[in-house]
Amino acid sequence: MTQEIEIEFKNLLTKQQYEQLLQEFHISQDAIHRQTNHYFDTPNQAIRKLQSGLRIRQIGNYYECTLKEKNAEHAHLETTDKITAIEAQQMLDGKGFYAQEVAKRLALHHIPLEQLHVFGSLTTDRVEIPYKEGLLVFDHSFYLQCDDYEVEYEAKDAIKGNIIFDSFLQQYGIDKRPTDKKIARFMKALKAQNL
Repeated sequence: MTQEIEIEFKNLLTKQQYEQLLQEFHISQDAIHRQTNHYFDTPNQAIRKLQSGLRIRQIGNYYECTLKEKNAEHAHLETTDKITAIEAQQMLDGKGFYAQEVAKRLALHHIPLEQLHVFGSLTTDRVEIPYKEGLLVFDHSFYLQCDDYEVEYEAKDAIKGNIIFDSFLQQYGIDKRPTDKKIARFMKALKAQNL
């Protein structure tokens, strides 16, 4: 189990900006790795109402379950349990919950584990690069009938991180756009599809 505060800044990109950044940073195809997030909530969206997100992330044969709880504008408390492929499949099938530390956090919010179900999956092709005391991330995500591109900057300090990220956007001529988290973008697309 790991628990950490994640401080991140994000901005949507056009396909052209994304491809340009991959070129600028000399990113080869084998530096891009694929991950899939499977999102959970209760029928009454108890987790979303907490401005939080619950997911199982799969990267190759590695699986982890993470609860992200909002605790400041650009910061989240992340509780993560590593789980096996079998445990992940059983959780996805609604046959148990094997992320013990995540379960403890959910219990604090009175969220019944037996009500959790998967409401969708989002796949991301991701590149991570160390950048000015933090981590720069280029993402191409696809879900439902959508695909989008974004840049993220993970920092240790919110004030410094904000300055570094703003200057990065300026340097590469990228307009600052308010950007929802992936789970929120997924939810919007899901809602639009169900109209």
